Amino acid sequence: MKPVVIIGGGISGITAALELAEAGKEVILVEKEAWLGGNVVRMHNYFPKLCPPACGLEINFRRIRSNPRIKVLTHTTVTGIEGEKGNFHVTVRTGPRMVSDMCTSCGDCVDVCPEERPDAFNYNFGTTRAIYLPHALAYPQVFNIDTEVCKGSACAKCVSACTYDAIDLNATVVEETLEAHAVVSATGWKHYDAGKIEGLNYLSSPDIVTNVEFERLLSLTGPGKGKLAKPSDGSEPRKIAFVQCAGSRDENHLPYCSAVCCSASLKHALNVAELNKENSATIFYIDLRVTGRNEDFLAKVEQNSRINLVKGKVAKIEAGGEGLVVIAEDITSGKKVHENFDLVVLATGIVPNSGPAKFSVNKDGFLTGDQDAGLRAAACARKPMDVSASVKDATAAALAIMK
Repeated sequence: MKPVVIIGGGISGITAALELAEAGKEVILVEKEAWLGGNVVRMHNYFPKLCPPACGLEINFRRIRSNPRIKVLTHTTVTGIEGEKGNFHVTVRTGPRMVSDMCTSCGDCVDVCPEERPDAFNYNFGTTRAIYLPHALAYPQVFNIDTEVCKGSACAKCVSACTYDAIDLNATVVEETLEAHAVVSATGWKHYDAGKIEGLNYLSSPDIVTNVEFERLLSLTGPGKGKLAKPSDGSEPRKIAFVQCAGSRDENHLPYCSAVCCSASLKHALNVAELNKENSATIFYIDLRVTGRNEDFLAKVEQNSRINLVKGKVAKIEAGGEGLVVIAEDITSGKKVHENFDLVVLATGIVPNSGPAKFSVNKDGFLTGDQDAGLRAAACARKPMDVSASVKDATAAALAIMK
Protein backbone atom coordinates (compact mmCIF):
# COMPACT_ATOMS: atom_id res chain seq x y z
CA MET A 1 0.00 0.00 0.00
CA LYS A 2 1.16 3.52 -0.73
CA PRO A 3 2.10 5.74 2.24
CA VAL A 4 -0.16 8.20 4.04
CA VAL A 5 0.92 11.82 3.67
CA ILE A 6 0.33 13.94 6.76
CA ILE A 7 0.48 17.69 6.32
CA GLY A 8 1.61 19.49 9.47
CA GLY A 9 4.21 18.47 12.03
CA GLY A 10 2.59 19.84 15.16
CA ILE A 11 1.31 17.68 18.01
CA SER A 12 -1.67 16.44 15.99
CA GLY A 13 0.36 15.60 12.87
CA ILE A 14 2.99 13.86 14.98
CA THR A 15 0.29 11.87 16.79
CA ALA A 16 -1.40 10.77 13.56
CA ALA A 17 1.96 9.78 12.06
CA LEU A 18 2.94 7.68 15.06
CA GLU A 19 -0.44 5.97 15.36
CA LEU A 20 -0.37 5.00 11.69
CA ALA A 21 3.29 3.94 11.62
CA GLU A 22 3.03 1.88 14.78
CA ALA A 23 0.03 0.12 13.24
CA GLY A 24 2.20 -0.86 10.28
CA LYS A 25 1.47 1.94 7.78
CA GLU A 26 4.10 3.89 5.84
CA VAL A 27 3.92 7.63 6.58
CA ILE A 28 5.39 10.80 5.10
CA LEU A 29 5.17 13.69 7.56
CA VAL A 30 5.40 17.10 5.85
CA GLU A 31 6.17 20.26 7.86
CA LYS A 32 6.68 23.79 6.45
CA GLU A 33 8.99 24.87 9.29
CA ALA A 34 12.52 23.57 9.76
CA TRP A 35 11.41 21.77 12.94
CA LEU A 36 8.56 19.67 14.29
CA GLY A 37 6.38 20.56 17.26
CA GLY A 38 4.11 23.33 16.02
CA ASN A 39 2.58 25.61 18.62
CA VAL A 40 2.98 23.18 21.51
CA VAL A 41 6.77 23.38 21.51
CA ARG A 42 6.50 27.13 22.15
CA MET A 43 4.32 26.74 25.23
CA HIS A 44 5.32 27.19 28.86
CA ASN A 45 3.07 24.29 29.82
CA TYR A 46 -0.15 22.77 28.54
CA PHE A 47 -3.32 21.04 29.65
CA PRO A 48 -4.36 18.85 31.26
CA LYS A 49 -1.30 18.12 33.44
CA LEU A 50 0.56 21.42 32.86
CA CYS A 51 3.49 19.55 31.36
CA PRO A 52 6.29 21.50 29.69
CA PRO A 53 6.64 20.72 25.95
CA ALA A 54 9.67 18.49 26.49
CA CYS A 55 7.51 16.14 28.60
CA GLY A 56 5.54 14.78 25.66
CA LEU A 57 7.41 15.88 22.56
CA GLU A 58 10.76 14.41 23.54
CA ILE A 59 9.19 10.95 23.81
CA ASN A 60 7.39 11.39 20.50
CA PHE A 61 10.56 12.55 18.76
CA ARG A 62 12.31 9.41 20.01
CA ARG A 63 9.44 7.29 18.66
CA ILE A 64 9.73 9.01 15.26
CA ARG A 65 13.51 8.61 15.20
CA SER A 66 13.28 4.88 15.90
CA ASN A 67 10.46 4.11 13.47
CA PRO A 68 11.64 3.38 9.90
CA ARG A 69 8.07 3.68 8.58
CA ILE A 70 8.07 7.47 9.13
CA LYS A 71 9.77 9.78 6.65
CA VAL A 72 10.00 13.41 7.81
CA LEU A 73 10.18 16.29 5.32
CA THR A 74 10.79 19.58 7.11
CA HIS A 75 11.12 22.96 5.42
CA THR A 76 8.53 21.57 2.98
CA THR A 77 5.16 22.82 1.75
CA VAL A 78 2.41 21.03 -0.14
CA THR A 79 1.65 22.85 -3.38
CA GLY A 80 -0.97 20.54 -4.83
CA ILE A 81 -3.02 17.37 -4.38
CA GLU A 82 -4.59 15.40 -7.20
CA GLY A 83 -6.20 12.01 -7.52
CA GLU A 84 -8.40 9.90 -5.30
CA LYS A 85 -8.21 7.49 -2.37
CA GLY A 86 -5.49 4.93 -2.99
CA ASN A 87 -3.95 6.99 -5.77
CA PHE A 88 -3.24 10.55 -4.64
CA HIS A 89 -0.38 12.59 -6.10
CA VAL A 90 0.91 15.17 -3.63
CA THR A 91 3.28 17.81 -4.98
CA VAL A 92 5.72 19.23 -2.43
CA ARG A 93 8.34 21.99 -2.45
CA THR A 94 11.38 21.66 -0.15
CA GLY A 95 14.00 24.20 0.74
CA PRO A 96 16.35 25.50 -0.14
CA ARG A 97 17.93 23.47 2.67
CA MET A 98 21.36 24.98 3.08
CA VAL A 99 22.24 22.83 6.10
CA SER A 100 22.17 19.06 5.63
CA ASP A 101 21.68 16.21 8.06
CA MET A 102 25.47 16.08 8.40
CA CYS A 103 25.05 18.94 10.92
CA THR A 104 26.01 17.95 14.48
CA SER A 105 24.68 21.15 16.12
CA CYS A 106 28.16 22.05 17.36
CA GLY A 107 27.46 25.78 16.96
CA ASP A 108 30.80 26.72 15.38
CA CYS A 109 28.92 28.34 12.49
CA VAL A 110 27.01 30.64 14.85
CA ASP A 111 30.22 31.93 16.41
CA VAL A 112 31.44 33.33 13.10
CA CYS A 113 28.14 34.52 11.58
CA PRO A 114 28.04 38.35 11.43
CA GLU A 115 24.34 38.77 10.56
CA GLU A 116 21.40 38.98 12.98
CA ARG A 117 17.69 38.35 12.54
CA PRO A 118 14.59 38.70 14.74
CA ASP A 119 14.00 35.52 16.76
CA ALA A 120 10.75 34.39 15.15
CA PHE A 121 10.45 31.33 17.39
CA ASN A 122 10.33 33.69 20.40
CA TYR A 123 7.90 36.04 18.63
CA ASN A 124 10.74 38.49 17.96
CA PHE A 125 11.67 38.88 21.64
CA GLY A 126 15.39 39.08 20.94
CA THR A 127 17.52 38.03 17.97
CA THR A 128 19.55 35.13 16.61
CA ARG A 129 22.31 34.90 14.03
CA ALA A 130 21.36 34.28 10.39
CA ILE A 131 22.36 30.65 10.96
CA TYR A 132 20.63 29.33 14.05
CA LEU A 133 19.17 26.37 15.89
CA PRO A 134 15.42 27.11 15.97
CA HIS A 135 15.13 26.10 19.64
CA ALA A 136 16.73 23.77 22.16
CA LEU A 137 14.23 20.94 21.56
CA ALA A 138 14.39 21.23 17.75
CA TYR A 139 13.78 18.05 15.79
CA PRO A 140 15.63 17.46 13.60
CA GLN A 141 18.53 18.91 15.63
CA VAL A 142 19.94 20.73 12.62
CA PHE A 143 20.83 24.39 12.16
CA ASN A 144 18.83 26.53 9.76
CA ILE A 145 19.77 29.54 7.63
CA ASP A 146 17.50 32.56 7.17
CA THR A 147 17.92 33.14 3.44
CA GLU A 148 16.51 36.67 3.67
CA VAL A 149 19.31 37.74 6.02
CA CYS A 150 22.26 35.54 5.04
CA LYS A 151 24.71 37.16 2.59
CA GLY A 152 25.36 33.80 0.98
CA SER A 153 28.62 33.27 -0.86
CA ALA A 154 29.54 36.91 -0.30
CA CYS A 155 30.21 35.95 3.32
CA ALA A 156 30.45 32.14 3.63
CA LYS A 157 32.12 32.31 7.05
CA CYS A 158 29.82 29.55 8.27
CA VAL A 159 30.99 27.26 5.47
CA SER A 160 34.63 27.68 6.50
CA ALA A 161 33.79 27.10 10.16
CA CYS A 162 31.85 23.86 9.54
CA THR A 163 34.18 20.86 9.82
CA TYR A 164 31.43 18.45 8.73
CA ASP A 165 30.74 19.96 5.27
CA ALA A 166 27.09 20.32 6.26
CA ILE A 167 26.52 23.77 4.72
CA ASP A 168 25.78 24.40 1.03
CA LEU A 169 24.96 28.05 0.33
CA ASN A 170 24.14 27.16 -3.28
CA ALA A 171 21.36 24.75 -2.36
CA THR A 172 18.19 25.13 -4.40
CA VAL A 173 14.52 24.32 -4.07
CA VAL A 174 13.58 20.69 -4.68
CA GLU A 175 10.14 19.83 -6.03
CA GLU A 176 8.77 16.30 -6.14
CA THR A 177 5.51 14.42 -6.37
CA LEU A 178 4.65 11.91 -3.67
CA GLU A 179 2.30 9.00 -4.25
CA ALA A 180 -0.12 8.51 -1.38
CA HIS A 181 -2.92 6.21 -0.35
CA ALA A 182 -4.53 8.95 1.77
CA VAL A 183 -3.84 12.46 3.07
CA VAL A 184 -4.36 13.87 6.56
CA SER A 185 -4.37 17.64 6.98
CA ALA A 186 -3.17 18.62 10.46
CA THR A 187 -2.17 22.15 9.52
CA GLY A 188 -2.98 23.60 12.94
CA TRP A 189 -3.56 27.21 13.89
CA LYS A 190 -2.13 30.68 14.36
CA HIS A 191 -3.27 33.42 16.72
CA TYR A 192 -5.45 36.25 15.47
CA ASP A 193 -3.72 39.48 14.48
CA ALA A 194 -4.30 41.64 17.56
CA GLY A 195 -3.24 44.73 15.65
CA LYS A 196 -6.59 44.65 13.86
CA ILE A 197 -8.61 45.15 17.07
CA GLU A 198 -9.41 48.82 17.55
CA GLY A 199 -9.24 50.11 21.09
CA LEU A 200 -6.94 47.42 22.45
CA ASN A 201 -3.96 49.23 20.86
CA TYR A 202 -1.75 46.16 20.67
CA LEU A 203 0.84 47.94 18.53
CA SER A 204 1.08 50.99 20.78
CA SER A 205 3.17 49.39 23.54
CA PRO A 206 5.55 46.39 23.80
CA ASP A 207 3.90 45.68 27.17
CA ILE A 208 0.62 44.75 25.47
CA VAL A 209 1.19 41.13 24.42
CA THR A 210 -0.89 38.26 23.13
CA ASN A 211 -1.55 35.08 25.09
CA VAL A 212 0.87 33.05 22.94
CA GLU A 213 3.58 35.67 23.42
CA PHE A 214 2.94 35.51 27.15
CA GLU A 215 3.57 31.75 27.03
CA ARG A 216 7.06 32.46 25.70
CA LEU A 217 7.67 35.15 28.32
CA LEU A 218 6.82 32.58 31.01
CA SER A 219 8.72 29.67 29.49
CA LEU A 220 11.94 28.34 30.99
CA THR A 221 13.27 28.18 27.42
CA GLY A 222 11.91 31.61 26.52
CA PRO A 223 13.69 34.97 26.35
CA GLY A 224 13.54 35.42 30.14
CA LYS A 225 14.60 31.82 30.94
CA GLY A 226 11.68 31.49 33.34
CA LYS A 227 11.86 35.02 34.75
CA LEU A 228 8.83 37.04 33.68
CA ALA A 229 9.90 40.46 32.44
CA LYS A 230 8.26 43.40 30.69
CA PRO A 231 9.35 43.58 27.05
CA SER A 232 9.75 47.35 27.29
CA ASP A 233 12.45 47.56 29.96
CA GLY A 234 13.09 44.09 31.38
CA SER A 235 11.58 44.89 34.77
CA GLU A 236 9.34 42.39 36.53
CA PRO A 237 5.63 43.17 36.17
CA ARG A 238 3.67 42.99 39.43
CA LYS A 239 0.17 43.81 38.19
CA ILE A 240 -1.09 42.05 35.08
CA ALA A 241 -4.40 42.25 33.21
CA PHE A 242 -5.84 39.51 31.04
CA VAL A 243 -8.32 40.61 28.38
CA GLN A 244 -10.59 37.80 27.19
CA CYS A 245 -12.21 37.44 23.76
CA ALA A 246 -9.68 39.71 22.06
CA GLY A 247 -11.20 39.36 18.61
CA SER A 248 -13.23 36.23 19.34
CA ARG A 249 -17.03 36.26 19.48
CA ASP A 250 -16.97 39.46 17.46
CA GLU A 251 -18.61 39.72 14.04
CA ASN A 252 -15.98 42.27 13.02
CA HIS A 253 -13.16 39.79 13.67
CA LEU A 254 -13.75 36.14 14.69
CA PRO A 255 -17.46 35.34 15.09
CA TYR A 256 -16.75 32.07 16.91
CA CYS A 257 -15.50 31.18 20.40
CA SER A 258 -11.90 29.94 20.30
CA ALA A 259 -12.63 27.41 23.08
CA VAL A 260 -9.28 27.41 24.86
CA CYS A 261 -8.65 31.09 25.69
CA CYS A 262 -10.49 31.13 29.02
CA SER A 263 -8.69 28.06 30.35
CA ALA A 264 -5.36 29.45 29.15
CA SER A 265 -5.87 32.78 30.93
CA LEU A 266 -6.88 31.04 34.15
CA LYS A 267 -3.67 29.02 33.90
CA HIS A 268 -1.67 32.18 33.18
CA ALA A 269 -3.16 34.02 36.15
CA LEU A 270 -2.22 31.15 38.45
CA ASN A 271 1.29 31.12 36.95
CA VAL A 272 1.61 34.83 37.73
CA ALA A 273 0.45 34.38 41.32
CA GLU A 274 2.87 31.48 41.84
CA LEU A 275 5.88 33.40 40.53
CA ASN A 276 5.88 36.00 43.27
CA LYS A 277 3.65 36.66 46.29
CA GLU A 278 3.61 40.35 45.38
CA ASN A 279 2.06 39.68 41.97
CA SER A 280 -1.62 40.20 41.21
CA ALA A 281 -3.77 39.49 38.18
CA THR A 282 -7.13 40.67 36.89
CA ILE A 283 -9.12 38.78 34.26
CA PHE A 284 -11.69 40.80 32.29
CA TYR A 285 -14.18 38.41 30.69
CA ILE A 286 -17.53 38.15 28.95
CA ASP A 287 -18.16 34.55 30.04
CA LEU A 288 -15.71 32.05 31.50
CA ARG A 289 -16.11 28.99 29.31
CA VAL A 290 -14.31 26.09 30.95
CA THR A 291 -15.38 22.47 30.88
CA GLY A 292 -14.41 19.13 32.36
CA ARG A 293 -11.26 18.99 34.45
CA ASN A 294 -10.41 22.59 33.47
CA GLU A 295 -13.11 23.67 35.92
CA ASP A 296 -10.52 22.89 38.59
CA PHE A 297 -8.51 25.88 37.35
CA LEU A 298 -11.53 28.14 37.75
CA ALA A 299 -12.02 26.94 41.33
CA LYS A 300 -8.36 27.63 42.14
CA VAL A 301 -8.58 31.10 40.63
CA GLU A 302 -11.75 31.95 42.56
CA GLN A 303 -10.01 30.92 45.79
CA ASN A 304 -6.88 33.00 45.10
CA SER A 305 -7.02 36.39 46.78
CA ARG A 306 -4.48 37.87 44.36
CA ILE A 307 -6.56 37.10 41.25
CA ASN A 308 -9.55 39.31 40.49
CA LEU A 309 -12.31 38.26 38.09
CA VAL A 310 -14.18 41.14 36.45
CA LYS A 311 -17.20 40.35 34.27
CA GLY A 312 -17.09 43.05 31.64
CA LYS A 313 -15.69 43.83 28.22
CA VAL A 314 -12.55 45.93 27.84
CA ALA A 315 -13.25 48.97 25.68
CA LYS A 316 -9.79 50.49 25.50
CA ILE A 317 -6.18 50.19 26.60
CA GLU A 318 -4.09 53.35 26.86
CA ALA A 319 -0.52 54.19 27.79
CA GLY A 320 -0.59 56.08 31.08
CA GLY A 321 1.83 57.71 33.46
CA GLU A 322 2.06 54.50 35.48
CA GLY A 323 2.11 51.81 32.84
CA LEU A 324 -1.03 50.87 30.95
CA VAL A 325 -4.59 51.97 31.67
CA VAL A 326 -7.37 49.45 31.06
CA ILE A 327 -10.83 50.95 30.56
CA ALA A 328 -13.64 48.44 30.97
CA GLU A 329 -17.12 47.92 32.26
CA ASP A 330 -17.81 45.98 35.44
CA ILE A 331 -21.24 44.50 34.88
CA THR A 332 -21.57 43.19 38.43
CA SER A 333 -21.06 46.58 40.09
CA GLY A 334 -22.44 48.65 37.24
CA LYS A 335 -19.33 50.82 37.28
CA LYS A 336 -16.76 51.80 34.69
CA VAL A 337 -13.21 50.67 35.46
CA HIS A 338 -10.06 52.75 34.88
CA GLU A 339 -7.13 50.76 36.27
CA ASN A 340 -3.36 50.82 35.82
CA PHE A 341 -1.39 47.67 34.99
CA ASP A 342 2.26 46.85 34.29
CA LEU A 343 1.48 44.34 31.56
CA VAL A 344 -1.66 43.49 29.56
CA VAL A 345 -2.24 40.09 27.94
CA LEU A 346 -4.75 39.80 25.09
CA ALA A 347 -6.46 36.43 24.75
CA THR A 348 -6.44 36.38 20.97
CA GLY A 349 -8.39 33.65 19.22
CA ILE A 350 -7.41 30.64 17.15
CA VAL A 351 -7.30 31.07 13.37
CA PRO A 352 -6.83 28.00 11.16
CA ASN A 353 -3.74 27.85 9.00
CA SER A 354 -4.65 27.61 5.34
CA GLY A 355 -5.05 24.02 4.26
CA PRO A 356 -4.46 22.32 0.91
CA ALA A 357 -6.76 23.38 -1.93
CA LYS A 358 -8.09 19.84 -2.29
CA PHE A 359 -9.80 20.15 1.12
CA SER A 360 -13.13 21.92 1.62
CA VAL A 361 -13.47 24.66 4.24
CA ASN A 362 -16.31 26.39 6.09
CA LYS A 363 -16.99 30.13 6.24
CA ASP A 364 -14.46 30.56 9.06
CA GLY A 365 -11.64 28.82 7.20
CA PHE A 366 -11.69 25.54 9.16
CA LEU A 367 -11.64 22.26 7.25
CA THR A 368 -14.99 20.54 7.20
CA GLY A 369 -15.92 16.93 7.88
CA ASP A 370 -17.27 16.69 4.35
CA GLN A 371 -14.13 15.65 2.45
CA ASP A 372 -13.52 13.31 -0.46
CA ALA A 373 -12.66 9.73 0.41
CA GLY A 374 -9.07 9.41 1.56
CA LEU A 375 -8.87 12.98 2.83
CA ARG A 376 -9.13 13.64 6.55
CA ALA A 377 -8.84 16.81 8.64
CA ALA A 378 -7.49 16.64 12.20
CA ALA A 379 -7.52 18.75 15.37
CA CYS A 380 -7.31 22.54 15.08
CA ALA A 381 -7.51 22.36 11.31
CA ARG A 382 -11.16 21.39 11.99
CA LYS A 383 -12.02 23.57 14.98
CA PRO A 384 -10.39 25.16 18.04
CA MET A 385 -9.33 22.64 20.67
CA ASP A 386 -6.67 22.18 23.35
CA VAL A 387 -3.68 19.85 23.23
CA SER A 388 -5.42 16.91 24.89
CA ALA A 389 -8.39 17.11 22.52
CA SER A 390 -6.05 17.56 19.53
CA VAL A 391 -4.20 14.35 20.36
CA LYS A 392 -7.47 12.43 20.62
CA ASP A 393 -8.77 13.90 17.37
CA ALA A 394 -5.56 13.09 15.54
CA THR A 395 -5.79 9.50 16.80
CA ALA A 396 -9.35 9.35 15.47
CA ALA A 397 -8.16 10.66 12.10
CA ALA A 398 -5.49 7.96 11.94
CA LEU A 399 -8.06 5.28 12.77
CA ALA A 400 -10.41 6.55 10.05
CA ILE A 401 -7.62 6.48 7.48
CA MET A 402 -6.81 2.84 8.35
CA LYS A 403 -10.28 1.66 7.36
